[in-house]
Amino acid sequence: MKLSLLIGACLLAIAAVPTAAAPSNPLLAPWTGPYGGEPNFATVKIADFAPALDAAMAENLAEIDAITANKAAPTFENTIVPLEKSGAALNRVGAIFGVWSGNLKSPEFQKVEIAMAPKLSAFGDRITQNPALFARIDAVYNSPAKAKLTPEQQRLVWVYWMRFTQQGAKLSPAAKAEFAANNEKLATLYTRFQQNELADEESYVLTLDSKAQLSGLTPAQVAAAAAEGVKRGQPGKWLITNTRSSMEPFLTYADDRAAREKGFAMWTKRGDNGGATDNNAIVTQILHLRAANAKLIGYPTYAHWQIASKMAKTPDNALALELAAWKPAVAQVKQDVAVMQAVVDKDGGTFKIAPWDYRYYAEKVRKAKYNLDLNEVKPYLQLDHVRAAMFFAAGKLYGFTFTQVHGLPVFHPDVTVWEVKGRDGKHVGLWYFDPYARPGKNSGAWMNAYREQSRVDGDVPTIVSNNANFIKADPGQPVTLSFDDAKTMFHEFGHALHGLNSNVVYPTLSGTNTVRDFVEFPSQLNENWFTTPEVQAMLVNAQGEPLPTDLIAKIKRADTFNAAFGVVEAQASAIVDLKLHLAGDVPIDPKAFESTTLAELGMPSEIVMRHRIPQFGHVFAGDGYAAGYYGYLWAAVLDHDAFEAFTEAGGPYDPVVAKRLHDTITSVGNTVDPAVAFRNFRGRDPKVGAYLRSMGFPVPVATPATGS
Repeated sequence: MKLSLLIGACLLAIAAVPTAAAPSNPLLAPWTGPYGGEPNFATVKIADFAPALDAAMAENLAEIDAITANKAAPTFENTIVPLEKSGAALNRVGAIFGVWSGNLKSPEFQKVEIAMAPKLSAFGDRITQNPALFARIDAVYNSPAKAKLTPEQQRLVWVYWMRFTQQGAKLSPAAKAEFAANNEKLATLYTRFQQNELADEESYVLTLDSKAQLSGLTPAQVAAAAAEGVKRGQPGKWLITNTRSSMEPFLTYADDRAAREKGFAMWTKRGDNGGATDNNAIVTQILHLRAANAKLIGYPTYAHWQIASKMAKTPDNALALELAAWKPAVAQVKQDVAVMQAVVDKDGGTFKIAPWDYRYYAEKVRKAKYNLDLNEVKPYLQLDHVRAAMFFAAGKLYGFTFTQVHGLPVFHPDVTVWEVKGRDGKHVGLWYFDPYARPGKNSGAWMNAYREQSRVDGDVPTIVSNNANFIKADPGQPVTLSFDDAKTMFHEFGHALHGLNSNVVYPTLSGTNTVRDFVEFPSQLNENWFTTPEVQAMLVNAQGEPLPTDLIAKIKRADTFNAAFGVVEAQASAIVDLKLHLAGDVPIDPKAFESTTLAELGMPSEIVMRHRIPQFGHVFAGDGYAAGYYGYLWAAVLDHDAFEAFTEAGGPYDPVVAKRLHDTITSVGNTVDPAVAFRNFRGRDPKVGAYLRSMGFPVPVATPATGS
């Protein structure tokens, strides 16, 4: 049973639906096929989702009833193992439901999504608050026989016990009812938040009437804007869509300052435009309900509740690390802005650097200081070549090979499927790749697991996916990526590799099912191989010419340039996230809170949060990163420290270190406490020094461990 399915840890209870309906609903059918069974996307109909979810939840509840009806004394084999095997139908339906939610969110689907959200929430609470079920889990957890279990089995018992207690299993009946009611409201609010953000991304567009307004953009960017105009029924105009993959390049290279300002305002106002899609009131309600639930569970704030089971353990530890990065980053930004302002003044400008100027003038400084224009790199970052380079690095590190599979059903024609095999030539899993933007698709890039690797009920191979929002090129032309987008591909592929490397028995502990401030570690670590010489040698332009050595040298010299901007942008969001969830049950006005908190932090006026509160989907479209956005920084400390193990050994593909990484980190899922797993790999606790060095920040004489 995968309690984190669909919407965080909020699976829920509904009235039982006759399972006789199952055979007539293709979503309920077991997956069949040559690779351990694959999702049959060809049979999916939106009208089938609600009845399939209802039937699958009813089946899961019947499985839970069978566990609690067992008269034998609770044991691992008669309680925990059947829990692991339960919910198979719901996992299958939920995986496909999640695909539609992330990639094909049509108006018709959104109606189903908003209707099912509270049902799914109630279902999850019905399981975690089942007193008979928790009594059995508690008995196994406290039994002397637990000591005789394998380490993985002991970890699984702890995970179940902790999950149930943290979700209200020990509450009084009245408190359970209040907790569940709050969760149902939250589930609906999360769905509305995400749908509102998507609506603003799709309905707002920057329209440029003159080609002169595109001065500074590459021919490919101009062509993409023109194609978007045709696509939206405005031929002869150039349209910049309200997505990060479109807007950030525009803000970086467009010479027209007024157009940059207009585009920046549109992008940063998502969810904050008033009217039906405004998210501010939703945020206030979410924060209130989260604070109420934290209090019910026994924590002073939501942040304390969420971080208690993470690597950081306390909000103070998380905040201390954030400030350790924040202070030198802000100091560096002030210096960087002074240099950019000098460029403005020299060019005769009469304005001060504003947020819509930052990326543009940073590129001017990069070019002047390092003779590096990242647009020079873009022709060498063809999507197909970057993907091949990812495969190469994964092969060197883990022995994987990737072969495209044809003929399997996919949910959109853009999707390709690849079989992954290990060093021994045996099947490991499938990788689905969906790279392009489309209406109804969430912005950004991500990884999903359609099925977790496990061995509890036979040898089950994993199925993982990566999804992105790149803009298609004209027919016959290669899709080229920005430097940052190519790095993001390696990041998200790192999540996929975490799933593909998994070698555990129990699906609850498989792959990326680990704590939030650890799960980004393997993915961020994988970014490091993007800039290795072996990978860069594979990056060729349309004429087959490799990335020039002098251009590689420029990239290396500019390695830490503008790093402070990214740190300030991201950590502003992370610190605001923590402080929002440390406020307790005080009513929050998101706009006022954002303004006041950033002022107290000394936020540079030239930068805004990477995710402003009304568009902070990581935190308010679900609870996955709520009070947990700091996890990216926490994981960055781990990843830079870990990569130094390779450089210390002589190279990024050192086979001994690569094997140790596999054996101690990427294959173990959540079978080992993350802090122990890192020690097993590195031989000690993590230190912040490697991260600070990578950013070009000063390193204190004593570099404390991450948690100190």
